[in-house]
This record gives sequence, C-alpha cells and structure tokens, in this order.
Amino acid sequence: MRYINQPIRKKDAMELVQGKPLFLDDLARPDSLIVKLLRSPHANAMIEDIKLDTALKVPGIEAIYTYKDVPTNRFTLAGQTYPEPSPYDRQILDQHVRFVGDPVAIVAGETEEAVNKALKLIKVNYQVLPAILDFHTAKDNEILVHPEENWRSLAPVGADNKRNLCASDTDGQGDIDNVLSECDIVIDHVYHTKANQQAMMEPFGTACYIDAYGRLNVFSSTQIVFHARRIISNALGIPKSKIRVTKPRIGGGFGAKQTAVSEIYPAFVTWMTKKPSKIIFTREESQIASSPRHEMEVHVKVGAMKNGKIRGIDIYTLSNTGAYGEHGPTTVGLSGHKSIPLYRDLDAYRFTYDVVYTNVMSAGAYRGYGATQGIFAVESAVNELAMKLQMDPVKLRELNMVREGDTMPAYYGETANSCALDRCLNRAKEMIGWDEKFPCKDLGNGKVRSVGMSLAMQGSGISGVDVGSATIKMNDDGIYTLLFGAADMGTGCDTTLAQIAAECLCCDLDDITVLGADTDSSPYDSGSYASSTAYVTGKAVELACTKLIQQLKEYAAPILESDCETLEFDGKQIYNPTTNASISLVDIATSSMCGNSKALEVTVSHSSEVSPPPFMVGMVEIELDKETGAFDILDYVAVVDSGTPLNPNLVRVQTEGGLAQGIGMAMTEELQYSDKGMLRNNSFMQYKIPSRLDVGKIRVELESSYEQTGPFGAKSIGEIVINTPSPALAHAVANATGVWVRELPITSEKIIMGMLEQEKLS
Repeated sequence: MRYINQPIRKKDAMELVQGKPLFLDDLARPDSLIVKLLRSPHANAMIEDIKLDTALKVPGIEAIYTYKDVPTNRFTLAGQTYPEPSPYDRQILDQHVRFVGDPVAIVAGETEEAVNKALKLIKVNYQVLPAILDFHTAKDNEILVHPEENWRSLAPVGADNKRNLCASDTDGQGDIDNVLSECDIVIDHVYHTKANQQAMMEPFGTACYIDAYGRLNVFSSTQIVFHARRIISNALGIPKSKIRVTKPRIGGGFGAKQTAVSEIYPAFVTWMTKKPSKIIFTREESQIASSPRHEMEVHVKVGAMKNGKIRGIDIYTLSNTGAYGEHGPTTVGLSGHKSIPLYRDLDAYRFTYDVVYTNVMSAGAYRGYGATQGIFAVESAVNELAMKLQMDPVKLRELNMVREGDTMPAYYGETANSCALDRCLNRAKEMIGWDEKFPCKDLGNGKVRSVGMSLAMQGSGISGVDVGSATIKMNDDGIYTLLFGAADMGTGCDTTLAQIAAECLCCDLDDITVLGADTDSSPYDSGSYASSTAYVTGKAVELACTKLIQQLKEYAAPILESDCETLEFDGKQIYNPTTNASISLVDIATSSMCGNSKALEVTVSHSSEVSPPPFMVGMVEIELDKETGAFDILDYVAVVDSGTPLNPNLVRVQTEGGLAQGIGMAMTEELQYSDKGMLRNNSFMQYKIPSRLDVGKIRVELESSYEQTGPFGAKSIGEIVINTPSPALAHAVANATGVWVRELPITSEKIIMGMLEQEKLS
C-alpha cells in the first residue's frame, strides 16, 4: 500500500502550526452584528415581564428579541438523522426557562461594548418555580419540566413529558432473574458517572449573512452541516432551500458540536435584520449552556459460577438529560448495548433504562456517547467479580470475552467478524508487565504501586441509519477534486479520506483536492459523529473512486478502439495491455472539454447495515499514597483494534487524546451544581481538565484485524479510546487499597473515606 496504513502528515498541518486564519472568528465578516444572549438566573421559572426600553436606547443596538418575537414551533437541537429520536421540546426563546443559563433574550448590536451594556439594562420579572435538581426524583414527579401541550416525540422511544421521561425501554434475552438465582456469585452494585464537559479549545460560534440571492448563509463550527440546516429551518420556519450551512476548521468538538448550540441565534438575527451577524460563546457560556456528557447511574448485576464462567448480566441505567432532550434517547442505549456484548455465551441478559428531564443544563453528545458510562460500570463489576473469585482479571476475561466469529445478541445480533481483542489483551499484558505487578506492591514508605485493567468496544457508525457520501471528479488537468459532507474537527478525516482516494486512483496525495462540509456543494452526509467518518464516508470514497475508474475506461474505450473490459488503469493512463494502445489522464481530461456529453464525475452514497465494533484493552499502573489517598499514573498502555489503521499516526494521536480525556473523567472532572441549580465550576479555574503532566506516560499499540465491510479493512477509532481509563483506574485503586470507588471522579477524599470505613468494619 502506498497511502493506506501509512503515517501521512495531515493536509492542513502546516497552516495550523503557522497560525493561519482558519477558524470561524478568523473568517467571519468584519461588519457582523455582535449577538449575545441574556440568560436565566433561575433553574425553573416563568417570565412575567421583560422591559427593553432602556436597553434599546443604547447607541449601536440593532435589535433585542424575546419569546414574544420568535416562532412558537418546537424543535430539537440534536444533530440526528430525521426523524430525530430526540423530542421536539425547544423554542428559540421560551417564556418558560428551565435551567440556569437558559436564553431569555437575544441582543444584537454593532459593538461588543454596546451589547454588553444593553444586556445589563434589560429588566426581567420572573415567577420562580420549584426545580428538579436530583435526577433520582424526576420520574413521575409532580413538578413537570415540560408541561406544555405542544411537546412532541417523533419516534417511539418511550418518551412521556407528563412523567418527565425523555425515553424508556427494556431489552433482553432469556430469563435473567432465574439465571442470576442459579449463579454461585452475583456482583450487585450501582455505579455513578457525573456530567463532563467536552472542553474543546474553540468555544461554540456561528456567523451568518444574506447572500445576493436572499439566502441565509450560516458559517459555523459544527460537526453536522446538513442536520444544522434542518434545525435552523425548523426553528425559523423557513425552507431549507433558503439556507446554506458551511464549516471552517473546527477547533475541537468531541461531540459537543453535534448539537446546534449556537447556530439559531445569529441565524434569526440575520434573517430578521438582513445584516451579517455572529455569536462567539465565552468560555463561561460554553461551560454553563452547552451539551455535556449525560450523568448516569448504572445498576449492574453480574452472575457467574465459581469457575469464572459469566452467565448473566442485568443493567438498569438512569440517565439525566437535563432541561431538554437532545441525544437523551440515543446515548443511553450504548450504556448497555456496548458493554454487555464484551462477554460471550451469556445464558441471559437484560437492559432497562429511563432517561429523565431535570432543571440543569441539557446534556448531549460526548465522545463515547453513553458507552463510556456503561463500560465503567460493567468493567468495574467484572473486576469486582474477579476479586471475589480470587481470580486474575486477565484470566477471567480470557475465559469470557467476545472473540472473532461470535454472535453478539446484546449488540443488535451482529457478529464479530473482525475482532483482535484477544491479541490486544495479550499485548497490553506484556507491555505493562501484568504478571509481575498484579495486584500491587508495597513500597514500604506508605506508598503502593498497583495495576488495573479494562476492555472496551464501540461501533462504526449507526447501522442502517448513517449515510456517507463522496463526489470525486477529474479536473481538466488530470487531477481530482474530492467532495464530502463529513466535518474534520481535528481528527484528520480530510487527510484519511484523501488517502483512500489516492490509494484507489494510484495518484499522489497532492493530486487530491479536498472540499468538505458545505450543504450547497457537498453530497449529503449525516455528519462527523458516531465514529462513522472513516468507516461509512471512507467506504463511499472507495466506491466512488472505483466507479470513476470504470467511467474513465468507458470514456477511453472508443478512443483506443478497445472493449472496456480489456482496459487497465495505472493512475497515469488508460491502456490496453495487449495492443499497448494508451491515452493519458491529461489527454482524457483535455478531450472531455470539447464535444463531450458525459461528465467525468461520480457521486456515491453509502450506508452500512452493520456497525463493526473496534475493540480496545487499557491497563494502568499507579502509585498511591495510603496516608492521603492521592495517586499518580505511572504508565498507561492501550492496545487498539480498529481494523486496518488508515493512518497510524492519526490513530495513535486520537488514542492518546481520548485516553487523556478519559483520565480527566476518571480523576478530576464533574459538573457541580448549587442547591439553586447554578453551575459552580463555570471556568477552567474550577473545572479541572488534565494537563500533559497529569496523565503520566501513555503508550499506544495497534493490533489490526480486517473488516471486510470497511474501506481497505478499516473500522472506527474516534470514540472507543475514551472508554477504558475510568474502570482501569478504579480497579488499580481497589488493588492498592481494597476500596472500590463506584462514583466518578475517583478522588483522594473518596479513597481515604473508603479506607476509614474499612477500618471501622474490621
């Protein structure tokens, strides 16, 4: 292979390192109106009166809009394929505000100073209502987060706004209660993961203008240009044909920008005023009014026999969607469907869940998308099972883990046709020195060193739903333009998709010009989420290039007086190997400009009926101080099966970044609310994301399988990489202290309190 499985430098690498103007705020029109939002100080309230008179007199203020000025139709901000599973529960502005930070008014002005002054002069009278801040009390509470009659759910997900339910369902196979009753050992615990922020470097931002044809042009830092167009259309009540959405470079997304957090506000301003506008969230706004990970409580029962055979897994997940239902019905499913299938030949399983509304910031998509929470719970329970059995957790996994060729009933009945999990486990064990270090070593100075582990799986797109498309065309100089709708948000998909095209077309990578994510020019793509881009869109690129080669042969056949089937393509020419007749691509391109009736251009849309999971093993070594409960990561090893790595360098970087995020989730990150529903950690001073110094030594290796349905055998990499740190670190702490921390983050205080509790019991 010339380009596939090669460490190719990213196409935009030099522009990024040189600080070229690539991002939204660099490229927004300089005459844009500045748009900002007045936000609610209350967790649950009705607006009784808003006085704008004084604010409107501020020089430079263009307009101020309240709930009285906007359409009343409801919609969802979730970037999902229509009909969205997420309920239609939002308005642009609503008289009923449902969390601290909910928008109350849109202010647009010529300068930031004018807008900030006007925001302070708006006077609002609220009727403050009781709020639901504890998600355990939300279901069937007499306080309704969404009492409105025009709330609606487009999909049968078990939603009922009169019960504060965003979604509810049960799935299973076999008689789980009977199976668990027959087991020698049942681990039965509740694991609690808190909400986390994606904390991407670039905050949310959108710029808009009206073009010469009267169309609304939306330029946004988004992962979902086509979904964003539909969301704006639904919110503003204007046809999608009047809207164009494009994206610049994205300064990080991690799922946050799969929700249209910022787009509708400047879109409304520009549509109403016909003037360009932009909104750039502050870091505080990105903290208090965005789309963080769903808080989940996962009740796990794992039943096994004394020989270590796991017979049944029972999961109940309670998920907190917050004030609105974006991604609520879909994230929760992964907590069971991408954790239970890690274990084979179960006699029974059951997976039940409720997703509830509360009066905190609405949750959304974050890397791992629910699998992260479920894997923390299930892998912790399996590690607890190993300790109870006095069995090496590696041996317990070897006895029970999914292997290539296994059918996975809890993973929608799919078969693991490409699975190197066994090789990942063996390699990780060797790298960390598991046999020498498990479970722990006392250093004799109050400190211990211990190891922990976890398995993980994810998916490659949403089977039968996600669509990836690619257009490949040959230009008049014999080189190519590749167009697609996927959004490169730092993942490098512009590069990897170009690698696929260059490999197929036997050309230099520089001969592929990439244009991405423009609803006017790109073929339809669901967007960059659900670990779909390399697998789904990448396959579309491969198929499109194959079709273009066939089209070039058909074009050359009459010129070469040959049958199309006899012709060959070598990247530079079409030739007949028997007669040696040939025509170069440059000559084909030149001749196609005169008297030709067939464009040398192909568009392919692709959707997969399966979602082959990538697999991963993570192992960690820590040093823990028993006097303080504090611990440091000494070594983290990760071995990943993502099929054929399209670009090993980018796969490694994705893995390292995901591990750092997972370590932050495990050790320091959580959204904390006051008893009034106000977010306490509204900046990076309070919300602690790990630095490079905090994550210790990270080592990544790849164990490739070959996925027949993926481009050149590839599966996904984007999400799975965040899933192993939390259970592996909890396991290491337990091996060091005997304390199982079942609520994230794992803090020194929780460890010390657990050790003190152990002393009391002993």
